[in-house]
Amino acid sequence: MPKQVIIPAGTTTPIAPFVPGTLADGVVYVSGTLPFDKQNNVVYPGDPKAQTRHVLETIKTVIETAGGTMEDVTFNAIFITDWTHYAAINEVYAEFFPGDKPARFCIQCGLVKPEALVEIATTAHIGNGASA
Repeated sequence: MPKQVIIPAGTTTPIAPFVPGTLADGVVYVSGTLPFDKQNNVVYPGDPKAQTRHVLETIKTVIETAGGTMEDVTFNAIFITDWTHYAAINEVYAEFFPGDKPARFCIQCGLVKPEALVEIATTAHIGNGASA
């Protein structure tokens, strides 16, 4: 099955050459998602919980546009700018994955905009290869 670009309604142009998601053979690959508004400005400066919630809601929209749910998420790559935010980010993260947790990793690093505290890239298996 050829790949399908996933762009949720209302999505603005990314700040780099990529799309929000790609669906191929029932697998949704969600690009690294930052806490950006429609103009690519960082939302909720200094608030790791609010930024994490915004990022995960954005990821949820991409997965749902592809025909899946957050229960289909199998892997997350999490990038944070400061380990002191780890517990706050995990608190919100757990709300989005209340049952079986996906595999993941988390590293501390710099992000594309200094006000961004968290970035998450996601893989979800929606199963039957259905397209949006």
